[in-house]
Amino acid sequence: MTAIIETGGKQYKVAEGDTLFIEKLPQEAGDKVKFDKVLAVLDGDKATFGTPVVEGASVDAEVVKNGKGKKIIVFKMKPKKNYRRKQGHRQPYTKVTIGKINA
Repeated sequence: MTAIIETGGKQYKVAEGDTLFIEKLPQEAGDKVKFDKVLAVLDGDKATFGTPVVEGASVDAEVVKNGKGKKIIVFKMKPKKNYRRKQGHRQPYTKVTIGKINA
């Protein structure tokens, strides 16, 4: 059984036992989290699509850890004007393991 959930403005196709890196959540490592925005549930040949969400469906998950991604460099430059700005950014994330899909 798989489901399509929405969190952090993005959509993810998940199955039981999957591990995801999603946008940072306020929970700590070891906490349980429940995703209520289930857009679709796919179970073999049977598919249920929501308008916009499937009523009564949810996905249980457990937070594994919170962290930061790899550093990216944001470099701005205007030629011949002596304008250069270098800035780094590390996007925070939450690593979750999908538990049960309730449909």
